Amino acid sequence: MSGAERVPASASVRVHGAISGIGRDAWDALANPGWPSERPLDADGEGLPPYNPFISYDFLSSLEESGSATERTGWAAHHLVLEGAGGAVAAMPLYLKRHSMGEYVFDHGWAEAYQRAGGRYYPKLQSSVPFTPATGRRLLTAPGEDADENQRTLAIAAAELAGREHLSSVHVTFMAEAEWALCARLGYLQRTDQQYHFVNRGYRDFADFLDSLVSRKRKALRRERREAVEAGLEIELLTGSDLTEAAWDAFFAFYRDTGSRKWGRPYLNRAFFSLIGERMADRVLLALARNGDRYVAGALNFIGSDTLFGRYWGMTEFHRFLHFELCYYRAIDWAVERGLARVEAGAQGEHKVARGYEPTTTRSAHWISDRQFREAVANYLRQEREYVAMEGQALAEHMPFRKGD
Repeated sequence: MSGAERVPASASVRVHGAISGIGRDAWDALANPGWPSERPLDADGEGLPPYNPFISYDFLSSLEESGSATERTGWAAHHLVLEGAGGAVAAMPLYLKRHSMGEYVFDHGWAEAYQRAGGRYYPKLQSSVPFTPATGRRLLTAPGEDADENQRTLAIAAAELAGREHLSSVHVTFMAEAEWALCARLGYLQRTDQQYHFVNRGYRDFADFLDSLVSRKRKALRRERREAVEAGLEIELLTGSDLTEAAWDAFFAFYRDTGSRKWGRPYLNRAFFSLIGERMADRVLLALARNGDRYVAGALNFIGSDTLFGRYWGMTEFHRFLHFELCYYRAIDWAVERGLARVEAGAQGEHKVARGYEPTTTRSAHWISDRQFREAVANYLRQEREYVAMEGQALAEHMPFRKGD
């Protein structure tokens, strides 16, 4: 960075090797200002960022304390905290990574190219929520006149940390759009990708949503919902005190099966689910399908103040369309009933478009230390952004809504 783009000499930025060293109150005052745990999630939050469960202290500390995101698993905490006279005024979830697994913004090709040229790509710095491809704030500050400057200081501090430790890069993934623009002004490279989100356009209920679809799609969704449970399956939606250890045992078996097939081994361990059950039960929605006396499938969601976030899914007994019912339709139904603005159903999946989930741009920013390598990546990203934009436009033309809706 240029001489004008340095952390101010008066700023105090510390690196924390565990979120516990920062503390719940200090972290949450920056991550989710105005949203303490006792506040109803649908309360008026005017002027505040929406509550996001994934950047909360409870979620991130559960990843660390369970052993799911630690130095041993390749996620060594390097959280940045900017301190002022009264304590922490800004924070950035940050990890020293020795691989690129569990990120959902793929840079394996960059690593291979850099290493073929004689460079060392790993370790790198990663600002994200481990194993969680959900958009949220990464430069955490409470609202105030210094918020923009504090965010800028954090972004610069991350790049300077990479320089001091001779690291190849800093990656800030699934970030808010305003942060993405700020980082670009500081020399970070911009990257985009596509997800598929349900947008609540004031629907009264699921039937009202169905009425917004063209006839053939409306019939198809009704048929899928009917066939998903026609074998006599019962669907249970659990939150709060209903989230027992037995329910977590059942869900973990589904998660482990999916994780083993997708990633070779699941990222999260059983202890993680017990911890979020203890700390975040009112911010979790678990959908389980029961066939007689046994659970056969499940989908895990997290509840924000305006968004239902779909995360993990799995089944041990195949039923046609059950995936769509648990992950997409039940999520829409639940979110609409509670007036939430959207449902984020995770990464990938163009098949979601036919089911009312709209293409939505996701954003990441990348600081590359080596100038020549940065130019090569910048050229690649320019072409990639054009492709992502064209793909989004093409998919938007195939949305299943009636004309005028």
